[in-house]
Amino acid sequence: MLLERAADAEPASVNLVLDATTADEFDAELEFDPSTPVLSHVYFPAAGRAVSDVFGVDLGTPAGRGRARFLSHPQGPAELTRRDDLAGVVLLAVPPWEDLLAFDRRGRRLELTVVDAEPPVESLPD
Repeated sequence: MLLERAADAEPASVNLVLDATTADEFDAELEFDPSTPVLSHVYFPAAGRAVSDVFGVDLGTPAGRGRARFLSHPQGPAELTRRDDLAGVVLLAVPPWEDLLAFDRRGRRLELTVVDAEPPVESLPD
């Protein structure tokens, strides 16, 4: 989904907030330590945009969530730049939109494993 979004937005860049669910919360048996964070949620910038534009408060991302980010660089480079919004983990895509690169906030490459699993269903309390 992230790579498709980057391709569809080209030549504009994409900047999305990502959030994780721990591996032990998935129904599928993931071959990770149970406390391993698995990126599972995407928060789109349009949610809460009016309040953010006026007051600088991001209502599109729940409090305490979104410690990762997805960015695209339609013209490159395949590395983080000083102009990028950073987070604890940054996923980056560049054309031809086939692979995701993972970095820490200092621009060091991280290993990335793609998991074919659905996150647990969430609902609001009654």
